[in-house]
Amino acid sequence: MAGGNERSMKALKEVWKRAENSLCADCGKPDPDWASSTLGVFICLSCSGIHRNIPSISKVKSLKMDYWDDAQVQFLAKHGNAVTKAIYEAHIPIYYYQPTYNDCQVLREQWIRAKYERKEFTELGKQLPYSDGVKEGILWKRGRDNGQFLPRKFLLSEREGCLKYFTKQDAKEPKINVKIDVINATFQPEKIGNPNGLQITYLKDNKTRNIFVYHESGKEVVDWFNAIRSVQFHYLKVAFPIASDNEIKNRLTRNFLKEGYMEKTGPKQREAFKKRWFTLDHRRLMYFKDPLVRRRCDRRAAAGSGTE
Repeated sequence: MAGGNERSMKALKEVWKRAENSLCADCGKPDPDWASSTLGVFICLSCSGIHRNIPSISKVKSLKMDYWDDAQVQFLAKHGNAVTKAIYEAHIPIYYYQPTYNDCQVLREQWIRAKYERKEFTELGKQLPYSDGVKEGILWKRGRDNGQFLPRKFLLSEREGCLKYFTKQDAKEPKINVKIDVINATFQPEKIGNPNGLQITYLKDNKTRNIFVYHESGKEVVDWFNAIRSVQFHYLKVAFPIASDNEIKNRLTRNFLKEGYMEKTGPKQREAFKKRWFTLDHRRLMYFKDPLVRRRCDRRAAAGSGTE
């Protein structure tokens, strides 16, 4: 028995050290030390927790602490990350955001569920809930004045190239109509105070403005996020016909590089320092009165006009 266990562990280590299995199959984190005995993928501790929540699809075990029998090791050897990815990631739309280990829980969980539970990427041309160029539904939006989240109807349209929201279900005219090419969307669960919190940033009159929303369903909010990326992608394909798909993909939604408070004074450096929330993305440095303020501070205020 002991000899059989030693053989299994030796064979397991041989499969484990293959180059294809050196990164987590789901988030890319180096040196995964867990694996799914039913899917045949090597995954990190964090992703193993998500797999554990879908036991009908994936059964996970530690590569260091759990016992693996011969049949399970042979299954891992036959599959591994490369073979399994070729099945479950065969037809990922180029605009679909594939999260890394630095991304929030809801993005990583829905990515894993989309792959293995819903099998969204196994068939070419499969109709997906974020791929048909239009999406309509209710998101909980943070109010500008009182900070309360209220249900608002949102409409995303590829044909019109815009995102709208309405204050009432039966409203004919939108409260805001934003062109899709000036939108950024990024998940901000801690800032918004909800695990499914999404920050939509856009430009209007050369000023940066924010909409803070969430949905009770993690799947629904991630579908909204990828629907925005889908509409952006197809809009930019028309606007830049000679650009490659990868070039356009790099112009879609982007995470902020850094955020946090700093003290700032006016351009004359004689004004009093004021605490401001700074946000750095790949294109600009912005500052706001606080993390959840709706619009960027006016440039005139930065010049010391006293309107801030």
